Amino acid sequence: MAIVRPFRAVRPHETLADKVAALPYDVMNSEEAREMVKDNPYSFLHVDKSEVDLPPSIDLYDQRVYDKARENIVKFIEDGTLVQEADKALYIYTLVMDGHPQTGLVSLASIDDYQNNVIKKHEFTRAEKEADRIRHVDVTNFHTGPIFLTYVYQEEITRIIEDYKKNHEPLYDFVAEDGVTHTAWAILDENIIEELKKRFEKVESLYIADGHHRAASAVRVGMMRREKNKDFTGEEEFNYFLSVIFPSNELRIMDYNRVVKDLNGCDSEQFMEAVKKDFTVTAYEGEGPYRPERKHTFGMYLDGRWYKLEAKEHIIFDEDPLKRLDCKILQDHLLHPVLGIEDPRVDKRIDFVGGIRGLKELERRVEKDMKVAFSMYPTTIMDLISISDAGMVMPPKSTWFEPKLRSGLFLHDLE
Repeated sequence: MAIVRPFRAVRPHETLADKVAALPYDVMNSEEAREMVKDNPYSFLHVDKSEVDLPPSIDLYDQRVYDKARENIVKFIEDGTLVQEADKALYIYTLVMDGHPQTGLVSLASIDDYQNNVIKKHEFTRAEKEADRIRHVDVTNFHTGPIFLTYVYQEEITRIIEDYKKNHEPLYDFVAEDGVTHTAWAILDENIIEELKKRFEKVESLYIADGHHRAASAVRVGMMRREKNKDFTGEEEFNYFLSVIFPSNELRIMDYNRVVKDLNGCDSEQFMEAVKKDFTVTAYEGEGPYRPERKHTFGMYLDGRWYKLEAKEHIIFDEDPLKRLDCKILQDHLLHPVLGIEDPRVDKRIDFVGGIRGLKELERRVEKDMKVAFSMYPTTIMDLISISDAGMVMPPKSTWFEPKLRSGLFLHDLE
């Protein structure tokens, strides 16, 4: 039973949505963020990456960074850049990338659903990243970036949402600088809201697709507020966090590729022989980079040439939801035993390249500062759901979702 809850969103004025909406804070560094905002005083990066309005030398975890984020939210509200909905609502949010649409429901999710594993996870989180977002939420008093959730497709939920879209004018409709179209509708009809709430009560589980750190931080702030308010009822806003919930059949996961700095003391010939223990290696004769066409195949770029790797049967365990993941196979049978990458979360010799950057980026990295690259077949959404249902944790950088949800379109006030 999943809880969805309407809320009085703080959101951009209709004329400013395209200027306010920003990519998530964690897909760019401070220097890139400063460049993005220099001609846009409305960008929500002034809140999510508020160091852009402070000296470049400032520590990202300085209290002034969080205070500036709060100051900028207040300023946006006072000057009308952001407005608060008069009534509680749910929202529909459609993103279209390369002709492919995906439509989610913007609502509040319950911190109790998170604690009770109705909202399921598949990643470990890092304490320092959690601490940063805890302070950001606590000081600003807002959830500023929605958690990307998914659920196993339910025909009736999709029907209700699609019917509403057809019969109502959108609140926002714009094309972002990356070519992705963002369209949103406000559901203010109480009957439709109640119908959607009842439909989601029949959904057994929600799954975090992206945003584990934001989710964990939002829940932690909620628990902190409960500690300060011993007589809480459960109806207070801090008991809920901002989310967008998409049906599983509409999501696309891109490849998440790997580059490694050296061959762990081997020369190319020794390395290739070690790889052949668990993989069949074939020189790729096609044009351009090799993109794996099915599970358990990998591309490898070494010494200016692409190779196709195929996992041998003795290392494939399709009955195990974790061991059948390609990123797990590569980690357990090549990155760790051959290249010495024991913990890819902390090892500085490995880096990860999202599929949105293209496979040519792997070649560029090898020619610039790395030695070998691996192209991956994308993890499937059902793999993610199976791992989550089993209570397992996926290897780091297993999934790259596109398009990215924009921050700043919907904010949740904790009070």
